Amino acid sequence: MEGRLGIIGAGSMAEALLKGMLSCKLFSSGDVFVINRKNDERLNFFRENYSVNTTRDYKELLNGCRTIIIAVKPKDMGELLSHIREYVTRNHIIISVAAGIDTGFIENRLGKGVQVVRAMPNTSCQVKESATAIARGRYTGDEAIKVAEEIFSSVGKVVIVEEQALDAVTGLSGSGPAYVYLMLEALTEAGIKAGLVREISEQLAIQTVFGAAKMALESGEAPVHLRRKVTSPGGTTMAGINTLQQMGFTASIMEAVRNAAERSRQMMMENSR
Repeated sequence: MEGRLGIIGAGSMAEALLKGMLSCKLFSSGDVFVINRKNDERLNFFRENYSVNTTRDYKELLNGCRTIIIAVKPKDMGELLSHIREYVTRNHIIISVAAGIDTGFIENRLGKGVQVVRAMPNTSCQVKESATAIARGRYTGDEAIKVAEEIFSSVGKVVIVEEQALDAVTGLSGSGPAYVYLMLEALTEAGIKAGLVREISEQLAIQTVFGAAKMALESGEAPVHLRRKVTSPGGTTMAGINTLQQMGFTASIMEAVRNAAERSRQMMMENSR
């Protein structure tokens, strides 16, 4: 990818994205500049481990880089935008991964008709298996969307959605890894109660979920069809499925996604004040 990349923020998300981009050779380390507000230790870590450039000068970053990834906490976004506003131009591509901050918030504070892309990755980007949705802002062209798509494809799968769909994305794939981890905890504890030692139970639980996800991904079959294939009438799986449905398993998952999406909408309203 041509040009230089600036990353504002030096947390785990910034690091995961950087690793993915460098491994896919989207950018060379010499063309990446990283800045954060005050954590010298993290900047030193990035410089020593990834050979990227680090700075504390927003003017240097914006003047030298066309594509900018903003990976800061939502509560810090307003202050950050006030710092970089005078250096941003219409030529910049601003990509934000801050939850609960819409493109309008960024556009209004930066002005100038700047191109903004909003992205919702999840924590699995750390192992290059993120499910990421991206949405364009009011002034964002196709080139900017392509740049964002290439960046997030380096850490997993990417879909393009309208911005109003990102609350649903947050509830499903943004928060989804936590739902899966909770299920893994439950499967592990259930295996222990059934007579397995913890290490064996945990290994079986993790591999079972991994294998099922891989099967769904690679077979191309709908999950409902895959479930029916392993659920013989009167068999052990049917007994387990019946118990899950009687205890509201499907309904609870659907309600979890709904509540998480609603909280995302609430955060958007809170951050826009």
